[in-house]
Amino acid sequence: MERTQEHEFVDLSKPVENKKEVDVERRRSFLAKAAGVAAVSAMAPEAFARNFIDKYDADGPIARYPNPDVIAFDKRFKYKLGNTPIVRLHRGTMWAEGPAWNQVGRYLIWSDIPANEQLRWIEEDGHVSRQFRFPAGNSNGNTFDFQGRQIAFEHGNRRVVRYEWDGTLTVLADAAGGKGLNAPNDGAVTPDGSLFFTDPGYGGLMNYEGVRLNTGSPQPIQKEAIYRVDAPGRVEKVADEPAKPNGLCFSPDYKKCYVADTGISHYPDAKSVIWVYDVDGKKLKNGRVFAGMEMDGKTGFADGIRCDEDGNVWAGMGWVGDGYDGVHVFAPDGVRIGMIRMPEIISNVCFGGSKRNRLFMTGSTSLYAVYVETRGGTLT
Repeated sequence: MERTQEHEFVDLSKPVENKKEVDVERRRSFLAKAAGVAAVSAMAPEAFARNFIDKYDADGPIARYPNPDVIAFDKRFKYKLGNTPIVRLHRGTMWAEGPAWNQVGRYLIWSDIPANEQLRWIEEDGHVSRQFRFPAGNSNGNTFDFQGRQIAFEHGNRRVVRYEWDGTLTVLADAAGGKGLNAPNDGAVTPDGSLFFTDPGYGGLMNYEGVRLNTGSPQPIQKEAIYRVDAPGRVEKVADEPAKPNGLCFSPDYKKCYVADTGISHYPDAKSVIWVYDVDGKKLKNGRVFAGMEMDGKTGFADGIRCDEDGNVWAGMGWVGDGYDGVHVFAPDGVRIGMIRMPEIISNVCFGGSKRNRLFMTGSTSLYAVYVETRGGTLT
């Protein structure tokens, strides 16, 4: 594990070291730190506080409370806990995506898209099952329906599938409007049994995350869109304003649907925003910009998103660098009220844990988690 002084989190994916070696290394570390205090003390107070303690000491990182990487921009951000660390639960994926929490089984599912596998983290003992599902169709997003069945959005097979209780697999969607899907990305279910999903087509643009379709266009098969599925094979387009609709989530009352737009990745005229729609029965109406992704003159992407019980949108963010990459939190009026700075791009998030008050974050090569004083507003 690399040493860094920029972010504070505990690594639970690393085996416990030999105690004798730890004691020796502690003494060495202490002497090294003592020699450097004079130089470090000349730094600005904030920088001094963030760099004084070697967060990757030999016996594990030291977490300074309250964690300086959980930041409030607005008094409405009341979710920071003063004595909880950000922890790395697993490291070793190529591009982690699609976290989804199973409340009954007390486990988290997520995808490593290039590795063509799904992994599982078990709350009981922190065990990680590699290749929980392999091959996995280069799945991206995952979710669970109200019957506890896992739904996966497959890049490689360009379809949406459901894993049944008897071990079989049901294809929910693989075409729309008489054409094949581009490469489904993410989605969520509603209490009436409908499934909404996005189809931006990233998995059709490269072999790394799916199967390259060689269309010569950032639009692989058809116009990128948002769809609803009411039964296997019954697929209806409900919106197509986003240039590349990506992460999708509902407000706690299911009256609003939020969709992250990452079209700027391939369309120069696209805007990096999150859209919001009014949910009218099985339709999405009145699409409008909810929030822009610019901060301090820099613009990245909002990828996976989730709502908490107060209606705030928590967005996995990245592609800018340190100080921007992480999780940004937007109030129901679209104002950015807080963020969690992370050392990797955060592709997606979800709330889970026994009390559903733990934010899980898939971050490029890692799975992270942090407790927050709120809970998930919807099923997953």
